[in-house]
Amino acid sequence: MTVRDRDPLTGHHTTGHEWNGITELNTRVPLAIWWFILVTHVYALIVWVLLPAWPGVTGYTKGILGIDQRSQVEERVAEMREARAPWRARMVALTVDQIRADPALSAIVAETGPALFGDNCAACHGARGQGGPGYPSLVDDAWLWGGDPETIQETLRVGINADHPDTRFAQMLAFDGVLSRDEIRTVANYVQSLSGMESDSDPDRLSEGRTLFEDNCTSCHGENATGSTDMGAPNLTDGFWIYGGDDKTLFATILHGRQGWMPAWEDRLDDADRKVLTVYLQDLKEEAR
Repeated sequence: MTVRDRDPLTGHHTTGHEWNGITELNTRVPLAIWWFILVTHVYALIVWVLLPAWPGVTGYTKGILGIDQRSQVEERVAEMREARAPWRARMVALTVDQIRADPALSAIVAETGPALFGDNCAACHGARGQGGPGYPSLVDDAWLWGGDPETIQETLRVGINADHPDTRFAQMLAFDGVLSRDEIRTVANYVQSLSGMESDSDPDRLSEGRTLFEDNCTSCHGENATGSTDMGAPNLTDGFWIYGGDDKTLFATILHGRQGWMPAWEDRLDDADRKVLTVYLQDLKEEAR
């Protein structure tokens, strides 16, 4: 069969290909398709002339209409900021308690707080501030530096062990080489007993652990092991643990030390954003109770 043969049923030319008695027809492209191709090409040429399109050596073709989507976005952002300016100014001026007592501002916090927290905090502290291994919970009463609104705002501003000039510094020393492995286990056992955890109740071992604790730990955690918010030293009697209070984790903490890190948010979040986050954290804390 040649290419110029015609199919006797349809009258179309064939391609010359045949499979098991089935002949391939060389049918024409439908006219509607040609019109579609023509229209799209004409539209592309028109858009090329009207709108910014092709890059050049020193810029790009601006188009007759001069439309710039970047400028449009910047204008919309500026309009949004202008519309938000009044309530943001009020956020900065009022205290957290005053904001929570204001229905309008509370509604704004409920609307904007989840997005702010999700974008900046949830990756470490969890979607609802519940924390996790190595990341403190933000919905309990155990705060390294204090959980009052003013302290929270300051911690957000300067971070912990961050590169901010006013950052908070906190570090748990490594006692590897200072205490033997057995001494570390002994003092860890004593620390567990302070928070009511099941531990070796041997009086002699607990007494030895207490002595080790007094000689090595009280300067930061206090004589009663209740910690110090001035130093960011955690309370060891409340049952809240950032890294864990089990035998293995507590041993590793004392042996190798700990040094957490939280970025300073002053350059990314302004006063109003940090105030919204602080109020939102109070709401999360109430929900978790």
